Amino acid sequence: MNHGTTPDVVLSGIAGGFDVQESVVMAVSYRAAEMSEMLREQTVGSLLRWAAEQAPGARALVEGSGEPDARTWTYAELLSDAERAARSLLGRFDPGERIAVWANNIPEWVVLEMATALAGMTLVTVNPALRPAEVRHVLQQSRAAGIFLLPEYRGNPLGESLASVRPDLPELREAVLFPDWPAFLREGSGPQVLPVVSPNDPAQIQFTSGTTGRPKGAVLHHKGIVNNARLSYRRLLDLQPGDTFVNGMPLFHTAGCVLATLSSIAGLATHVLLPAFDPELQLRMIEAEHGKVFAGVPTMLQAMLDHPSLSTTDLSSVRFGLSGGALTPPQLVERVEAVINAPLLIVYGQTEASPGITMTTADDSAEDRRTTVGRPLPGVELKIVDPVDRTVSMPTGEVGELCTRGYHVMTGYFGEAARTAEAIDDDGWLYTGDLASLDERGYCRIAGRQSDMIIRGGENIYPREIEHLLLSHPQVADVAVLGVPDPVWGEQVAAVVVPATAAEAEEQILSGYVRDRLAPYKVPRMWRFVDRLPLNSSGKVQKSALRDQLSADQRGSGTIE
Repeated sequence: MNHGTTPDVVLSGIAGGFDVQESVVMAVSYRAAEMSEMLREQTVGSLLRWAAEQAPGARALVEGSGEPDARTWTYAELLSDAERAARSLLGRFDPGERIAVWANNIPEWVVLEMATALAGMTLVTVNPALRPAEVRHVLQQSRAAGIFLLPEYRGNPLGESLASVRPDLPELREAVLFPDWPAFLREGSGPQVLPVVSPNDPAQIQFTSGTTGRPKGAVLHHKGIVNNARLSYRRLLDLQPGDTFVNGMPLFHTAGCVLATLSSIAGLATHVLLPAFDPELQLRMIEAEHGKVFAGVPTMLQAMLDHPSLSTTDLSSVRFGLSGGALTPPQLVERVEAVINAPLLIVYGQTEASPGITMTTADDSAEDRRTTVGRPLPGVELKIVDPVDRTVSMPTGEVGELCTRGYHVMTGYFGEAARTAEAIDDDGWLYTGDLASLDERGYCRIAGRQSDMIIRGGENIYPREIEHLLLSHPQVADVAVLGVPDPVWGEQVAAVVVPATAAEAEEQILSGYVRDRLAPYKVPRMWRFVDRLPLNSSGKVQKSALRDQLSADQRGSGTIE
Protein backbone atom coordinates (compact mmCIF):
# COMPACT_ATOMS: atom_id res chain seq x y z
CA MET A 1 0.00 0.00 0.00
CA ASN A 2 1.67 3.20 -1.17
CA HIS A 3 1.14 6.29 0.99
CA GLY A 4 3.84 8.38 -0.67
CA THR A 5 7.58 8.55 -0.49
CA THR A 6 7.82 10.15 2.94
CA PRO A 7 7.54 7.66 5.83
CA ASP A 8 6.23 10.16 8.39
CA VAL A 9 2.48 9.54 8.55
CA VAL A 10 0.13 10.17 11.45
CA LEU A 11 -1.95 7.06 12.20
CA SER A 12 -4.49 6.70 14.96
CA GLY A 13 -6.26 3.68 16.40
CA ILE A 14 -6.03 0.36 14.65
CA ALA A 15 -5.16 -0.05 10.99
CA GLY A 16 -5.52 -3.43 9.33
CA GLY A 17 -5.91 -5.17 12.69
CA PHE A 18 -2.57 -4.00 14.12
CA ASP A 19 -1.86 -1.33 16.73
CA VAL A 20 -0.25 1.71 15.10
CA GLN A 21 1.83 4.27 16.95
CA GLU A 22 1.18 7.95 16.32
CA SER A 23 4.06 9.93 14.84
CA VAL A 24 4.63 13.64 14.92
CA VAL A 25 4.43 14.60 11.27
CA MET A 26 1.75 13.86 8.71
CA ALA A 27 3.48 14.34 5.36
CA VAL A 28 0.81 12.80 3.16
CA SER A 29 -2.97 12.90 3.23
CA TYR A 30 -3.80 9.63 4.93
CA ARG A 31 -5.88 8.73 7.98
CA ALA A 32 -5.99 5.26 9.48
CA ALA A 33 -9.21 3.71 10.71
CA GLU A 34 -9.98 4.69 14.31
CA MET A 35 -11.59 1.80 16.15
CA SER A 36 -12.72 2.92 19.59
CA GLU A 37 -15.58 0.43 19.24
CA MET A 38 -15.53 -2.97 17.61
CA LEU A 39 -17.55 -3.81 14.53
CA ARG A 40 -20.47 -6.16 15.07
CA GLU A 41 -21.22 -9.15 12.90
CA GLN A 42 -24.85 -8.13 12.67
CA THR A 43 -27.61 -8.04 10.08
CA VAL A 44 -30.52 -5.65 9.71
CA GLY A 45 -32.81 -8.39 11.00
CA SER A 46 -30.68 -9.22 14.04
CA LEU A 47 -30.43 -5.50 14.87
CA LEU A 48 -34.23 -5.29 14.95
CA ARG A 49 -34.47 -8.47 17.07
CA TRP A 50 -31.96 -7.00 19.52
CA ALA A 51 -33.99 -3.78 19.77
CA ALA A 52 -37.23 -5.72 20.36
CA GLU A 53 -35.54 -7.67 23.16
CA GLN A 54 -34.12 -4.55 24.78
CA ALA A 55 -37.19 -2.29 24.54
CA PRO A 56 -40.25 -4.24 23.35
CA GLY A 57 -42.75 -1.58 24.47
CA ALA A 58 -40.84 1.47 23.28
CA ARG A 59 -42.10 3.36 20.25
CA ALA A 60 -40.09 2.35 17.19
CA LEU A 61 -41.93 3.89 14.24
CA VAL A 62 -44.44 6.75 13.99
CA GLU A 63 -46.37 7.68 10.88
CA GLY A 64 -45.50 11.38 10.79
CA SER A 65 -48.55 12.58 8.90
CA GLY A 66 -49.71 14.93 11.63
CA GLU A 67 -53.17 13.35 11.46
CA PRO A 68 -55.08 12.09 14.54
CA ASP A 69 -55.27 8.54 13.16
CA ALA A 70 -51.51 8.29 12.48
CA ARG A 71 -50.20 4.81 13.15
CA THR A 72 -47.50 3.83 15.66
CA TRP A 73 -45.42 0.66 16.13
CA THR A 74 -43.56 -0.47 19.23
CA TYR A 75 -40.36 -2.43 18.70
CA ALA A 76 -42.18 -5.66 19.51
CA GLU A 77 -44.91 -4.82 17.00
CA LEU A 78 -42.45 -3.80 14.30
CA LEU A 79 -40.57 -7.09 14.68
CA SER A 80 -43.82 -9.08 14.65
CA ASP A 81 -45.05 -7.36 11.47
CA ALA A 82 -41.65 -7.72 9.81
CA GLU A 83 -41.43 -11.44 10.60
CA ARG A 84 -44.96 -11.98 9.31
CA ALA A 85 -44.10 -10.12 6.10
CA ALA A 86 -40.87 -12.13 5.78
CA ARG A 87 -42.83 -15.41 5.91
CA SER A 88 -45.20 -14.07 3.26
CA LEU A 89 -42.24 -13.13 1.08
CA LEU A 90 -40.79 -16.63 1.43
CA GLY A 91 -44.08 -18.05 0.21
CA ARG A 92 -43.51 -16.27 -3.11
CA PHE A 93 -39.76 -15.75 -3.47
CA ASP A 94 -36.50 -17.48 -2.59
CA PRO A 95 -33.72 -16.21 -0.32
CA GLY A 96 -31.17 -14.34 -2.40
CA GLU A 97 -33.74 -12.90 -4.82
CA ARG A 98 -34.19 -9.18 -5.25
CA ILE A 99 -37.37 -7.35 -4.24
CA ALA A 100 -37.98 -3.77 -5.36
CA VAL A 101 -39.94 -1.11 -3.50
CA TRP A 102 -41.41 1.83 -5.41
CA ALA A 103 -43.15 4.26 -3.06
CA ASN A 104 -42.71 7.34 -0.93
CA ASN A 105 -42.12 7.27 2.85
CA ILE A 106 -44.91 5.03 4.08
CA PRO A 107 -44.55 2.79 7.17
CA GLU A 108 -44.98 -0.36 5.05
CA TRP A 109 -41.74 0.62 3.27
CA VAL A 110 -39.86 0.27 6.59
CA VAL A 111 -41.63 -3.00 7.41
CA LEU A 112 -40.66 -4.34 3.98
CA GLU A 113 -37.04 -3.23 4.54
CA MET A 114 -36.98 -5.28 7.73
CA ALA A 115 -38.84 -8.20 6.16
CA THR A 116 -36.55 -8.63 3.16
CA ALA A 117 -33.58 -8.58 5.54
CA LEU A 118 -35.14 -11.29 7.73
CA ALA A 119 -36.01 -13.37 4.65
CA GLY A 120 -32.48 -13.20 3.23
CA MET A 121 -33.60 -11.17 0.21
CA THR A 122 -32.12 -8.00 -1.25
CA LEU A 123 -34.17 -4.81 -1.24
CA VAL A 124 -33.96 -2.71 -4.41
CA THR A 125 -34.94 0.88 -3.68
CA VAL A 126 -36.71 2.87 -6.42
CA ASN A 127 -37.38 6.59 -6.56
CA PRO A 128 -41.17 7.20 -6.95
CA ALA A 129 -40.42 10.08 -9.33
CA LEU A 130 -38.98 7.73 -11.99
CA ARG A 131 -40.67 7.44 -15.38
CA PRO A 132 -41.21 4.21 -17.36
CA ALA A 133 -37.81 4.02 -19.10
CA GLU A 134 -36.00 4.79 -15.84
CA VAL A 135 -37.81 2.19 -13.75
CA ARG A 136 -37.34 -0.37 -16.54
CA HIS A 137 -33.56 0.17 -16.31
CA VAL A 138 -33.56 -0.27 -12.52
CA LEU A 139 -35.65 -3.44 -12.61
CA GLN A 140 -33.75 -4.93 -15.55
CA GLN A 141 -30.34 -4.14 -14.13
CA SER A 142 -31.20 -5.49 -10.67
CA ARG A 143 -33.03 -8.53 -12.09
CA ALA A 144 -35.82 -7.96 -9.58
CA ALA A 145 -38.15 -10.91 -9.02
CA GLY A 146 -40.84 -8.85 -7.31
CA ILE A 147 -41.91 -5.28 -6.72
CA PHE A 148 -44.10 -3.53 -4.14
CA LEU A 149 -45.50 -0.21 -5.30
CA LEU A 150 -48.16 2.44 -4.95
CA PRO A 151 -50.65 2.84 -7.81
CA GLU A 152 -49.83 6.55 -8.03
CA TYR A 153 -47.68 9.17 -6.32
CA ARG A 154 -47.95 12.92 -6.84
CA GLY A 155 -49.45 12.52 -10.29
CA ASN A 156 -46.95 9.90 -11.41
CA PRO A 157 -48.95 6.77 -12.43
CA LEU A 158 -46.59 4.13 -11.04
CA GLY A 159 -48.97 1.25 -11.72
CA GLU A 160 -49.53 2.27 -15.35
CA SER A 161 -45.81 2.83 -15.86
CA LEU A 162 -44.98 -0.63 -14.56
CA ALA A 163 -47.63 -2.18 -16.79
CA SER A 164 -46.14 -0.45 -19.84
CA VAL A 165 -42.65 -1.89 -19.26
CA ARG A 166 -43.67 -5.27 -17.81
CA PRO A 167 -43.18 -7.10 -21.17
CA ASP A 168 -39.49 -6.08 -21.02
CA LEU A 169 -39.07 -7.63 -17.56
CA PRO A 170 -39.26 -11.42 -17.90
CA GLU A 171 -37.65 -12.00 -14.47
CA LEU A 172 -40.26 -9.89 -12.65
CA ARG A 173 -42.73 -12.53 -11.48
CA GLU A 174 -44.97 -10.58 -9.12
CA ALA A 175 -46.10 -7.02 -8.45
CA VAL A 176 -47.95 -6.16 -5.23
CA LEU A 177 -49.75 -2.86 -4.74
CA PHE A 178 -49.38 -1.40 -1.24
CA PRO A 179 -53.17 -0.97 -0.91
CA ASP A 180 -53.22 -4.81 -1.09
CA TRP A 181 -50.60 -5.16 1.68
CA PRO A 182 -53.07 -6.70 4.21
CA ALA A 183 -54.07 -9.33 1.65
CA PHE A 184 -50.40 -10.05 0.90
CA LEU A 185 -49.83 -10.76 4.59
CA ARG A 186 -52.95 -12.94 4.89
CA GLU A 187 -52.09 -14.99 1.82
CA GLY A 188 -48.53 -15.70 2.92
CA SER A 189 -47.67 -19.39 3.15
CA GLY A 190 -43.94 -19.36 3.77
CA PRO A 191 -42.03 -21.33 6.42
CA GLN A 192 -42.37 -20.44 10.08
CA VAL A 193 -38.62 -20.68 10.60
CA LEU A 194 -36.80 -17.85 8.84
CA PRO A 195 -33.45 -18.48 7.12
CA VAL A 196 -30.03 -17.74 8.58
CA VAL A 197 -28.66 -14.53 7.06
CA SER A 198 -24.97 -13.64 7.03
CA PRO A 199 -23.70 -10.12 7.82
CA ASN A 200 -21.79 -10.27 4.52
CA ASP A 201 -24.93 -11.04 2.50
CA PRO A 202 -26.34 -8.26 0.31
CA ALA A 203 -29.02 -6.22 2.06
CA GLN A 204 -29.84 -3.57 -0.52
CA ILE A 205 -29.19 -2.42 -4.04
CA GLN A 206 -29.22 1.38 -4.14
CA PHE A 207 -29.05 3.01 -7.54
CA THR A 208 -26.81 6.03 -7.81
CA SER A 209 -28.45 9.31 -8.72
CA GLY A 210 -27.07 9.17 -12.25
CA THR A 211 -26.15 12.86 -12.70
CA THR A 212 -23.64 11.57 -15.27
CA GLY A 213 -23.98 8.33 -17.20
CA ARG A 214 -26.32 5.41 -16.60
CA PRO A 215 -27.35 4.79 -12.94
CA LYS A 216 -25.46 1.93 -11.28
CA GLY A 217 -26.78 -0.40 -8.61
CA ALA A 218 -24.50 -0.32 -5.56
CA VAL A 219 -24.75 -3.56 -3.57
CA LEU A 220 -24.65 -2.81 0.16
CA HIS A 221 -24.15 -5.64 2.64
CA HIS A 222 -25.74 -5.96 6.09
CA LYS A 223 -22.50 -5.47 8.01
CA GLY A 224 -21.80 -2.22 6.18
CA ILE A 225 -25.11 -0.46 6.67
CA VAL A 226 -25.71 -1.72 10.22
CA ASN A 227 -22.29 -0.66 11.49
CA ASN A 228 -22.39 2.62 9.59
CA ALA A 229 -25.63 3.44 11.38
CA ARG A 230 -24.52 2.05 14.74
CA LEU A 231 -20.92 3.33 14.96
CA SER A 232 -21.46 6.57 13.13
CA TYR A 233 -24.83 8.22 13.43
CA ARG A 234 -26.17 6.61 16.60
CA ARG A 235 -22.96 7.25 18.48
CA LEU A 236 -22.10 10.70 17.15
CA LEU A 237 -25.70 11.88 17.40
CA ASP A 238 -25.82 10.37 20.89
CA LEU A 239 -29.24 8.83 20.22
CA GLN A 240 -30.72 7.52 23.46
CA PRO A 241 -33.74 5.30 24.19
CA GLY A 242 -36.88 7.38 23.78
CA ASP A 243 -35.26 10.08 21.64
CA THR A 244 -37.07 11.00 18.43
CA PHE A 245 -35.55 11.33 14.97
CA VAL A 246 -37.88 13.36 12.72
CA ASN A 247 -37.14 12.19 9.20
CA GLY A 248 -38.22 13.85 5.96
CA MET A 249 -35.38 12.31 3.94
CA PRO A 250 -36.56 9.82 1.28
CA LEU A 251 -36.31 6.17 2.21
CA PHE A 252 -35.15 5.21 -1.27
CA HIS A 253 -31.79 6.82 -0.39
CA THR A 254 -29.34 5.67 2.26
CA ALA A 255 -29.99 8.92 4.16
CA GLY A 256 -33.51 7.70 4.87
CA CYS A 257 -33.30 3.92 5.13
CA VAL A 258 -29.84 3.71 6.77
CA LEU A 259 -29.04 6.99 8.50
CA ALA A 260 -32.52 7.67 9.91
CA THR A 261 -34.06 4.19 10.07
CA LEU A 262 -31.19 2.00 11.25
CA SER A 263 -29.54 4.56 13.54
CA SER A 264 -32.90 5.01 15.29
CA ILE A 265 -33.15 1.26 15.84
CA ALA A 266 -29.53 1.04 17.03
CA GLY A 267 -30.25 3.78 19.57
CA LEU A 268 -33.66 2.36 20.62
CA ALA A 269 -35.04 5.71 19.52
CA THR A 270 -38.32 6.61 17.78
CA HIS A 271 -38.28 7.12 14.01
CA VAL A 272 -40.91 9.72 13.07
CA LEU A 273 -41.38 9.15 9.35
CA LEU A 274 -42.74 12.02 7.27
CA PRO A 275 -44.50 10.91 4.04
CA ALA A 276 -42.30 13.39 2.15
CA PHE A 277 -40.42 16.54 3.01
CA ASP A 278 -42.67 19.50 3.71
CA PRO A 279 -41.18 22.37 5.73
CA GLU A 280 -44.39 23.14 7.61
CA LEU A 281 -45.01 19.48 8.46
CA GLN A 282 -41.42 18.89 9.54
CA LEU A 283 -41.51 21.90 11.86
CA ARG A 284 -44.87 20.79 13.27
CA MET A 285 -43.67 17.23 13.89
CA ILE A 286 -40.45 18.40 15.58
CA GLU A 287 -42.58 20.36 18.04
CA ALA A 288 -45.29 17.72 18.50
CA GLU A 289 -42.89 14.79 18.89
CA HIS A 290 -40.20 16.72 20.80
CA GLY A 291 -37.72 15.86 18.08
CA LYS A 292 -34.13 15.51 19.24
CA VAL A 293 -32.67 15.08 15.74
CA PHE A 294 -33.81 16.09 12.27
CA ALA A 295 -32.08 15.84 8.91
CA GLY A 296 -32.24 17.61 5.58
CA VAL A 297 -30.21 18.47 2.52
CA PRO A 298 -29.40 22.20 2.25
CA THR A 299 -32.46 22.99 0.11
CA MET A 300 -34.67 21.44 2.81
CA LEU A 301 -32.98 23.41 5.57
CA GLN A 302 -33.39 26.63 3.60
CA ALA A 303 -37.10 25.91 3.10
CA MET A 304 -37.55 25.38 6.86
CA LEU A 305 -35.73 28.61 7.69
CA ASP A 306 -37.83 30.58 5.20
CA HIS A 307 -41.18 29.13 6.29
CA PRO A 308 -43.60 31.47 8.10
CA SER A 309 -44.26 28.81 10.78
CA LEU A 310 -40.65 28.91 11.97
CA SER A 311 -41.13 31.91 14.27
CA THR A 312 -43.98 30.22 16.17
CA THR A 313 -42.50 26.70 16.34
CA ASP A 314 -40.97 25.40 19.56
CA LEU A 315 -37.62 23.87 18.60
CA SER A 316 -36.22 23.71 22.13
CA SER A 317 -36.14 19.90 22.09
CA VAL A 318 -33.65 19.76 19.20
CA ARG A 319 -30.18 18.53 20.17
CA PHE A 320 -28.71 18.19 16.67
CA GLY A 321 -29.49 19.01 13.08
CA LEU A 322 -27.95 16.89 10.34
CA SER A 323 -27.16 17.79 6.75
CA GLY A 324 -25.23 16.51 3.76
CA GLY A 325 -25.74 15.24 0.24
CA ALA A 326 -24.85 18.58 -1.34
CA LEU A 327 -22.88 21.76 -0.71
CA THR A 328 -23.79 23.18 2.70
CA PRO A 329 -22.63 26.81 2.69
CA PRO A 330 -20.98 28.11 5.87
CA GLN A 331 -23.62 30.83 6.09
CA LEU A 332 -26.38 28.23 6.13
CA VAL A 333 -24.68 26.23 8.90
CA GLU A 334 -24.35 29.40 10.97
CA ARG A 335 -27.97 30.42 10.39
CA VAL A 336 -29.40 26.98 11.24
CA GLU A 337 -27.36 26.77 14.44
CA ALA A 338 -28.58 30.20 15.51
CA VAL A 339 -32.20 29.16 14.99
CA ILE A 340 -32.10 25.72 16.63
CA ASN A 341 -29.55 26.73 19.29
CA ALA A 342 -27.76 23.44 18.65
CA PRO A 343 -25.01 22.13 16.35
CA LEU A 344 -25.70 21.36 12.70
CA LEU A 345 -23.56 18.32 11.87
CA ILE A 346 -22.40 17.73 8.30
CA VAL A 347 -22.09 14.23 6.85
CA TYR A 348 -20.01 13.50 3.78
CA GLY A 349 -20.57 10.18 2.08
CA GLN A 350 -21.85 8.43 -0.98
CA THR A 351 -24.14 5.51 -1.68
CA GLU A 352 -21.19 3.21 -2.39
CA ALA A 353 -19.92 3.76 1.17
CA SER A 354 -23.10 2.74 3.05
CA PRO A 355 -23.07 5.91 3.01
CA GLY A 356 -21.00 7.70 5.68
CA ILE A 357 -17.30 8.53 5.26
CA THR A 358 -16.70 11.67 7.36
CA MET A 359 -18.78 13.76 9.75
CA THR A 360 -18.46 16.82 11.95
CA THR A 361 -19.35 16.45 15.64
CA ALA A 362 -20.72 18.59 18.41
CA ASP A 363 -17.22 18.77 19.89
CA ASP A 364 -15.81 20.40 16.75
CA SER A 365 -15.29 24.14 16.70
CA ALA A 366 -17.89 26.33 15.01
CA GLU A 367 -15.32 27.08 12.30
CA ASP A 368 -14.73 23.38 11.57
CA ARG A 369 -18.48 22.70 11.46
CA ARG A 370 -18.92 25.49 8.91
CA THR A 371 -15.91 24.91 6.66
CA THR A 372 -15.14 21.17 6.78
CA VAL A 373 -16.98 17.86 6.56
CA GLY A 374 -15.25 16.61 9.67
CA ARG A 375 -12.97 13.65 10.22
CA PRO A 376 -13.34 10.02 9.12
CA LEU A 377 -16.07 8.08 10.90
CA PRO A 378 -15.10 5.17 13.17
CA GLY A 379 -13.69 2.21 11.23
CA VAL A 380 -13.16 4.28 8.08
CA GLU A 381 -9.74 4.58 6.42
CA LEU A 382 -9.13 7.56 4.15
CA LYS A 383 -6.48 8.91 1.80
CA ILE A 384 -6.15 11.59 -0.88
CA VAL A 385 -4.39 10.61 -4.12
CA ASP A 386 -3.34 12.28 -7.34
CA PRO A 387 -6.43 12.25 -9.61
CA VAL A 388 -4.33 11.23 -12.63
CA ASP A 389 -1.78 8.87 -11.03
CA ARG A 390 -3.65 7.11 -8.26
CA THR A 391 -0.45 5.49 -6.94
CA VAL A 392 0.76 8.88 -5.70
CA SER A 393 -0.56 10.23 -2.38
CA MET A 394 -1.11 13.98 -2.12
CA PRO A 395 0.70 16.05 0.51
CA THR A 396 -1.33 17.25 3.48
CA GLY A 397 -3.56 20.17 2.54
CA GLU A 398 -3.42 19.62 -1.23
CA VAL A 399 -6.46 18.69 -3.32
CA GLY A 400 -6.75 15.24 -4.87
CA GLU A 401 -9.23 12.37 -5.22
CA LEU A 402 -10.68 11.10 -1.96
CA CYS A 403 -10.44 7.33 -1.42
CA THR A 404 -11.83 5.26 1.42
CA ARG A 405 -11.50 1.70 2.66
CA GLY A 406 -13.17 -0.35 5.36
CA TYR A 407 -16.21 -2.31 6.43
CA HIS A 408 -18.52 0.28 4.81
CA VAL A 409 -17.45 -0.13 1.17
CA MET A 410 -20.03 -1.72 -1.13
CA THR A 411 -19.63 -5.20 -2.57
CA GLY A 412 -19.71 -3.69 -6.05
CA TYR A 413 -22.10 -2.61 -8.78
CA PHE A 414 -24.64 -5.34 -9.43
CA GLY A 415 -23.90 -7.18 -12.67
CA GLU A 416 -21.22 -4.68 -13.71
CA ALA A 417 -17.76 -6.10 -13.03
CA ALA A 418 -15.93 -3.58 -15.22
CA ARG A 419 -17.51 -0.55 -13.53
CA THR A 420 -16.83 -2.14 -10.13
CA ALA A 421 -13.14 -2.54 -11.02
CA GLU A 422 -13.00 1.14 -11.96
CA ALA A 423 -14.35 2.12 -8.55
CA ILE A 424 -12.62 -0.37 -6.19
CA ASP A 425 -8.99 -1.43 -6.58
CA ASP A 426 -7.40 -4.75 -5.64
CA ASP A 427 -6.51 -3.45 -2.17
CA GLY A 428 -10.12 -2.57 -1.40
CA TRP A 429 -9.90 1.21 -1.84
CA LEU A 430 -13.05 2.90 -3.12
CA TYR A 431 -12.29 5.83 -5.42
CA THR A 432 -15.09 8.30 -4.81
CA GLY A 433 -14.53 10.67 -7.74
CA ASP A 434 -14.68 13.55 -5.27
CA LEU A 435 -11.87 16.09 -4.96
CA ALA A 436 -10.86 16.88 -1.39
CA SER A 437 -8.03 17.86 0.92
CA LEU A 438 -7.08 16.57 4.36
CA ASP A 439 -5.40 18.78 6.95
CA GLU A 440 -2.85 17.70 9.55
CA ARG A 441 -5.62 17.10 12.11
CA GLY A 442 -7.53 14.77 9.80
CA TYR A 443 -10.32 17.25 8.92
CA CYS A 444 -11.57 16.96 5.36
CA ARG A 445 -12.61 19.71 2.95
CA ILE A 446 -14.47 18.86 -0.25
CA ALA A 447 -13.46 20.76 -3.38
CA GLY A 448 -16.10 19.20 -5.65
CA ARG A 449 -16.57 16.36 -8.09
CA GLN A 450 -13.58 15.43 -10.20
CA SER A 451 -15.87 15.58 -13.23
CA ASP A 452 -16.81 19.17 -12.25
CA MET A 453 -13.25 20.47 -12.06
CA ILE A 454 -12.65 23.23 -14.62
CA ILE A 455 -9.35 23.36 -16.51
CA ARG A 456 -8.90 26.83 -18.01
CA GLY A 457 -5.66 27.41 -19.86
CA GLY A 458 -3.95 24.68 -17.85
CA GLU A 459 -5.17 26.04 -14.48
CA ASN A 460 -7.28 23.77 -12.27
CA ILE A 461 -10.34 25.59 -10.91
CA TYR A 462 -12.56 24.08 -8.21
CA PRO A 463 -16.18 25.33 -8.51
CA ARG A 464 -16.93 24.92 -4.83
CA GLU A 465 -14.47 27.68 -3.89
CA ILE A 466 -16.25 30.15 -6.18
CA GLU A 467 -19.70 28.94 -5.09
CA HIS A 468 -18.84 29.45 -1.42
CA LEU A 469 -17.69 33.00 -2.16
CA LEU A 470 -20.75 33.94 -4.22
CA LEU A 471 -23.10 32.54 -1.58
CA SER A 472 -21.65 35.05 0.86
CA HIS A 473 -22.95 37.93 -1.31
CA PRO A 474 -26.38 39.30 -0.27
CA GLN A 475 -27.63 39.29 -3.88
CA VAL A 476 -27.15 35.50 -4.20
CA ALA A 477 -29.62 32.92 -2.86
CA ASP A 478 -28.10 29.93 -4.66
CA VAL A 479 -25.46 29.33 -7.31
CA ALA A 480 -23.83 26.63 -9.43
CA VAL A 481 -20.41 27.18 -10.99
CA LEU A 482 -19.32 24.98 -13.88
CA GLY A 483 -17.10 24.85 -16.92
CA VAL A 484 -18.26 25.36 -20.50
CA PRO A 485 -16.22 24.71 -23.67
CA ASP A 486 -14.06 27.52 -25.01
CA PRO A 487 -12.05 27.36 -28.28
CA VAL A 488 -9.12 29.35 -26.86
CA TRP A 489 -8.90 28.44 -23.18
CA GLY A 490 -10.34 24.92 -23.33
CA GLU A 491 -12.96 25.82 -20.72
CA GLN A 492 -14.39 29.01 -19.30
CA VAL A 493 -15.97 29.51 -15.88
CA ALA A 494 -19.76 29.96 -15.86
CA ALA A 495 -21.99 30.90 -12.94
CA VAL A 496 -25.72 30.16 -12.81
CA VAL A 497 -27.21 32.34 -10.07
CA VAL A 498 -30.54 32.33 -8.23
CA PRO A 499 -31.00 35.94 -7.04
CA ALA A 500 -31.87 36.52 -3.40
CA THR A 501 -35.39 37.50 -2.42
CA ALA A 502 -36.24 41.14 -3.13
CA ALA A 503 -32.90 41.69 -4.83
CA GLU A 504 -31.80 41.60 -8.44
CA ALA A 505 -28.35 40.15 -8.84
CA GLU A 506 -26.16 42.20 -11.16
CA GLU A 507 -23.46 40.60 -13.24
CA GLN A 508 -21.06 43.52 -12.94
CA ILE A 509 -21.31 43.66 -9.15
CA LEU A 510 -20.89 39.91 -8.69
CA SER A 511 -18.03 39.73 -11.16
CA GLY A 512 -16.21 42.49 -9.29
CA TYR A 513 -16.92 40.76 -5.97
CA VAL A 514 -15.16 37.61 -7.17
CA ARG A 515 -12.33 39.52 -8.87
CA ASP A 516 -11.52 41.37 -5.64
CA ARG A 517 -11.18 38.13 -3.69
CA LEU A 518 -9.90 35.44 -6.08
CA ALA A 519 -7.36 35.15 -8.86
CA PRO A 520 -8.54 36.64 -12.18
CA TYR A 521 -8.68 33.25 -13.94
CA LYS A 522 -11.33 32.09 -11.44
CA VAL A 523 -13.77 34.92 -12.25
CA PRO A 524 -16.82 33.61 -14.18
CA ARG A 525 -16.88 34.78 -17.79
CA MET A 526 -20.44 33.65 -18.37
CA TRP A 527 -23.38 34.51 -16.10
CA ARG A 528 -26.95 33.31 -16.15
CA PHE A 529 -29.75 34.23 -13.74
CA VAL A 530 -32.56 31.74 -13.08
CA ASP A 531 -35.47 31.24 -10.70
CA ARG A 532 -34.18 27.89 -9.46
CA LEU A 533 -31.45 25.35 -10.06
CA PRO A 534 -32.34 21.90 -11.41
CA LEU A 535 -31.97 19.29 -8.66
CA ASN A 536 -31.96 15.51 -8.74
CA SER A 537 -33.77 13.36 -6.20
CA SER A 538 -30.82 13.65 -3.80
CA GLY A 539 -31.04 17.43 -3.72
CA LYS A 540 -27.86 17.80 -5.78
CA VAL A 541 -27.61 20.32 -8.58
CA GLN A 542 -27.73 18.70 -12.01
CA LYS A 543 -24.71 20.45 -13.48
CA SER A 544 -24.81 18.27 -16.58
CA ALA A 545 -28.20 19.78 -17.47
CA LEU A 546 -26.91 23.29 -16.84
CA ARG A 547 -23.80 22.60 -18.90
CA ASP A 548 -25.90 21.44 -21.83
CA GLN A 549 -28.07 24.58 -21.63
CA LEU A 550 -25.10 26.93 -21.42
CA SER A 551 -23.20 25.22 -24.21
CA ALA A 552 -26.23 25.63 -26.45
CA ASP A 553 -26.69 29.24 -25.42
CA GLN A 554 -23.30 30.94 -25.35
CA ARG A 555 -24.27 34.25 -23.76
CA GLY A 556 -20.99 35.10 -22.07
CA SER A 557 -20.03 38.31 -20.36
CA GLY A 558 -16.81 38.83 -22.30
CA THR A 559 -13.22 38.06 -21.55
CA ILE A 560 -11.51 39.58 -18.56
CA GLU A 561 -7.82 40.15 -19.19
